[in-house]
Amino acid sequence: MVLEHVPPKQPRIMMSLADASVEVARAATDLHHLNLGPGPVLTAEWSAAGLELPDLPAMRQYRIDRVHAQMDRLGYDGAILMDPMNIRYATDSTNMQIWVMHNAARYCWVGRDGSCIVWEFNECEFLDAHSHVVTEIRPAVGGTYFLAGPRYNEQAHRWADEMIDVIGSHAGPGARIAVDQCHLVGYQRLAGAGIELGNGQELMELARVIKGRDEIRAMRCAAHACQTTMQEMHDALVPGMTEREVWAILHAGNIRRAGEWIETQIIASGPRTNPWMQEASSRIVEDGELLGYDTDLVGAFGMMVDISRTWRVGGGTPTTAQRHIHSLALEQIERNTELLVPGATLRDLTFNAWSPPHGEYRRYCCQFHGVGQCDEYPEVYWPEQWEHWGYDGVLEPNMVLTVESFVGSRDGGEGVKLENQVLVTEHGPELLTDFSLALS
Repeated sequence: MVLEHVPPKQPRIMMSLADASVEVARAATDLHHLNLGPGPVLTAEWSAAGLELPDLPAMRQYRIDRVHAQMDRLGYDGAILMDPMNIRYATDSTNMQIWVMHNAARYCWVGRDGSCIVWEFNECEFLDAHSHVVTEIRPAVGGTYFLAGPRYNEQAHRWADEMIDVIGSHAGPGARIAVDQCHLVGYQRLAGAGIELGNGQELMELARVIKGRDEIRAMRCAAHACQTTMQEMHDALVPGMTEREVWAILHAGNIRRAGEWIETQIIASGPRTNPWMQEASSRIVEDGELLGYDTDLVGAFGMMVDISRTWRVGGGTPTTAQRHIHSLALEQIERNTELLVPGATLRDLTFNAWSPPHGEYRRYCCQFHGVGQCDEYPEVYWPEQWEHWGYDGVLEPNMVLTVESFVGSRDGGEGVKLENQVLVTEHGPELLTDFSLALS
């Protein structure tokens, strides 16, 4: 669906921007980081690569429309969102994203009636005024022990009183509401008020799974920024650096190119590459050994780029063992990418994907997984895990998945980690991450 540009409108906040001080009004408009955009240098990089910038108002409208569509399909009258990734999807507003993942200091209501209320952290209401889908901004009530101390129970009841009032105003009595996460008092009070509660994570994952035109544009820009930074890592990598020094290059380049954070610290060298999942360390990388990493980064426009590469430190000719395990990992990536076509089921992917014999080689924890703002639905496990963990579904155009591979011999030696990000299209899989998979 092609969406027309929607002109921004001002949400209702506790004090209108017209009455605010000059500093607050500017902070909410021309000085807001999303309004400032990626900047001319980065924009020029993307333009030179033939990339189009996303239309952010259109992307916001697409996303809130997706949430409303899933509410209709699942029979919800509204949703309470506390997960910052879900709040970002519904409103395109951010505030201390990592911090609020463990401090419930902002939250959101999305109503099927078109209401979208953000409760913002103390004195930060101006951070949501840029988004036309937000209809109202209120000060948040913090019910966690950190924010409320021994008064947490009292504050949680204040939260519930206000939320029950909002639900009554926008959804009416006996409403069915999706909740992605909440404190115990909230669940108890909402249920006690006769509100039927459902799984908000299901609602939001299903909304997020099909990417819109501008989300794909945003992801292409984020992928280009990530891969440009990876080239800087590759060029700077020399024997004698620590793993952390190499990893810091990715962090710096991600931030410089409008990225937001990196979710993990998975980088390993030499003997630490097998088994996989070691985190960045003080180990000094040595000439001729392998160094592998998984980007796991939230990049430009809040879009994730989740890819892996393994390089031979110092260049030169790989050993026979290095070539062998790399060839297996490369074969796995290439063969399994071809499976990502519309109509393929998750069961198909589970049982038809190729991998080296598990009895001889260690493997990654999954074969494929979805990606958008972060790792997202679906996740595709291994055939022998189907009974306990597997679930079915169907690939559709504009889903984005990563193809995973780790190969490490159970007899010892180094391992190779590779991963690519792929867009499912009507014509087949389209590679979004074309940075070389070679060891050199």
